Amino acid sequence: MARGFKNVVAVAAVAVLLAGFAMPAAADTLAEIIQRGELRVAVQTQGPPFSFVDKNGVRTGSSVEFCKLMAEEMGVKVTFLDYDWDGLIPALLSKKADLLAADMTATLKRALKVSFTDPFYYTGAVAFTKKGKGGTYKSIDDCNKENVTIAVLLGSTGEAEAKRFFPKANIKSYKGGGPLVINAVLSGHADIGVNDETAVIGQMQEFPPDSIEILPLRLTKQPLAFAVRPEDTHLLQWINLFFQWIKEDGRYDANINYWVKTLEWKKDH
Repeated sequence: MARGFKNVVAVAAVAVLLAGFAMPAAADTLAEIIQRGELRVAVQTQGPPFSFVDKNGVRTGSSVEFCKLMAEEMGVKVTFLDYDWDGLIPALLSKKADLLAADMTATLKRALKVSFTDPFYYTGAVAFTKKGKGGTYKSIDDCNKENVTIAVLLGSTGEAEAKRFFPKANIKSYKGGGPLVINAVLSGHADIGVNDETAVIGQMQEFPPDSIEILPLRLTKQPLAFAVRPEDTHLLQWINLFFQWIKEDGRYDANINYWVKTLEWKKDH
């Protein structure tokens, strides 16, 4: 009986061992990138300041420049593949690209399809007003008054957040693009505007310098992250480590301060 049991155990052990040999090893996309000598990145066709073709015909932007640094650290070249917003995730999942690099919010719904890196930046809805009037609106309570008119875009997250944070204020919705909200504030039709932070900063270029100021009231905090396919854990870990290193050596701050927090890039691009 004991002998028979030992035989069964031995057979089972051999079966497990053979099964292990039979199973194909999971592909390591990072190793493939190194062997190929090329990092392929899916980027948004036109989405300044994160990815766009500038006046010189050069693909650039915050996310693009981060990926150029990644390729440099990997010792490979980088190729950018342009897609409209709805084509980014399909391009990644179909293996046309190794990495998705855009100002994409890492939502729970998207994370059902792809694996997001640790957030490289946080954005969200912010409030802004005419330059010099910031002292009047120092807090949520200062804005949440019946005599305060707040401009938002119809159907935007900014509209929803304004209604949530400022229920007593007069919410004025505009149909169209973000510049309409800024113009409403500058023209005196609204006291405050609410929109996504990166959108506000990007659209400030269309108005006189120093004409508006963003209030120190971040209404929401949403993570922006790059994405890889769910099985690409090695690549995911490497990208997270990459961002840790460049945050330590100053290259991260240089990128974000130039591309995202100011309009300095407009002079060159």
